[in-house]
Amino acid sequence: MIKNLSLQDLRSRALELLDQRVRIITAGMGLKELRAVMRGDPPTEKPNPRYRVHITSFIFHIRPRYYQQASTWFTHTFRLGYFTTLFFIIEIITGLILMIYYVPSPSEAYQSILRLEGNVAFGSMLRDLHRLGAEAMVAFAALHMLRTYLTGSYKKERSFTWLTGVLLLLITLFLSFSGYLLPWDQLAYWAVTIGTSMAESAPLFGNEVNLLLRGAPDIGAGGLLRFYLLHVVLVPLLGIVVLSIHYYKVSREHNISLPARIEEGDLPKDVKKEATQRIDFIPDLLTHEVFLACLTIFAMVVMVAFFYNAPLEHHADPQKTPLDTKAPWYFLWIQGMLKLGDPTLMGVILPTVIFALLFAVPYIDRNPYRMMSKRPVAVTLGLLFVAAVLVLSYMGTPGYGIETPAAIRIVQDLAPEEGVGALREISFEQLEPGIYEVGKTDTTALPPELGLVFIEFERRVNEAEEAGKLPGVQAVMIIEDWQAGLKKVTPRIIWSDPESGDQKTFEKHIFLHRDRGLGGE
Repeated sequence: MIKNLSLQDLRSRALELLDQRVRIITAGMGLKELRAVMRGDPPTEKPNPRYRVHITSFIFHIRPRYYQQASTWFTHTFRLGYFTTLFFIIEIITGLILMIYYVPSPSEAYQSILRLEGNVAFGSMLRDLHRLGAEAMVAFAALHMLRTYLTGSYKKERSFTWLTGVLLLLITLFLSFSGYLLPWDQLAYWAVTIGTSMAESAPLFGNEVNLLLRGAPDIGAGGLLRFYLLHVVLVPLLGIVVLSIHYYKVSREHNISLPARIEEGDLPKDVKKEATQRIDFIPDLLTHEVFLACLTIFAMVVMVAFFYNAPLEHHADPQKTPLDTKAPWYFLWIQGMLKLGDPTLMGVILPTVIFALLFAVPYIDRNPYRMMSKRPVAVTLGLLFVAAVLVLSYMGTPGYGIETPAAIRIVQDLAPEEGVGALREISFEQLEPGIYEVGKTDTTALPPELGLVFIEFERRVNEAEEAGKLPGVQAVMIIEDWQAGLKKVTPRIIWSDPESGDQKTFEKHIFLHRDRGLGGE
């Protein structure tokens, strides 16, 4: 009997000590309360220990204890702000791991990426996740701003929160742009060269800003180190500070806005009462957000496993500008504006004015209503702005407004200097040696993959001849066994110059190895 009592006392004491440890870890919730949270049961203690978590926890103190039900409807916010923050956290975690293997110097940066992808377990997947998360973060931050604007959630007490949101959008753009240079390949080098050259066009202090960013007139060791430090230290810290302010304003001052039809609509009292009832963050929204995080990470893993690969082109060469050089997709709208006129006006002054207007939106729009039906001017202007950005982004693509000689364009589209292209996607076994002449080769006798590419080559050549760009054209595609496991493919185009009548030739030698990766040489 005494022995049994001693064991019971020991068990009770152990559970008591374990409960104390759990309360410390969970910022106030004991074992029973934690079990109730996991089961979705009501609180087991009074006062509600789940509210205590928001006071004592470093992480949860920037989240409100409860939300109004209508503000949690997925179709109201689409969780765009949450997803943006989630991608930022993913970027921090994957970035810290990538820092272990990366060397920020022109002589080692590119090789360190190759070692990461070839010698580190799951290194390529980790880099793909980091790059995919960066692009998703930019996209979701922009969509979050658009949602906030269209729902009028920047008005009144939320005006300062809007300002921090615009600042976070700028930080997100610069965070992605600063990381763009780090692989030190042709795509990165020349995209950042284009971006920093716009800073040089700034009036008064453009040259100083350019030198500050690059560390020299041209991007080199100093510029790479500066972009690396910006990407891994300064900009993330600034992002954490502004994001904390943004979340604090939402949680402590005004919470997430209700849908405009709930806040301003003429609804029955019972409907409005149900829409405004409280929903505790713990456990309802917390479990929902954990589910969304798991689903997002799973989707990202599937994407990088089957559909998405972070590009890595040839080693950066300051002496050779590749064809079709372009900025990152989220800066194509600026590149499109640069094609319209003066670099200072289109590349510096106008983007600055645009972001200044974004900052000033709450103070320009004095309409007290949030419903879109009562804000036709603001909504129309917002949609026109989105349409203009999309059009300018299309104009910023390499193929718009830049006339490339027809022969070069045909070969570049089939086998681009940087990237994959249809020719490099042909299986090694399908590259049957021979000389295939446009207009004379029986394409039905070719291997299927090679036949499709040659048909496209033939079509493009014939269209250029009909348009008068390649008069008297003769075109061939030569495939040779060059070495063991290596083949040489030579698209060659010969035509008569319409002005001088001289014969001109353009050809490109492409070496394809049996063991190359997808599109690699």
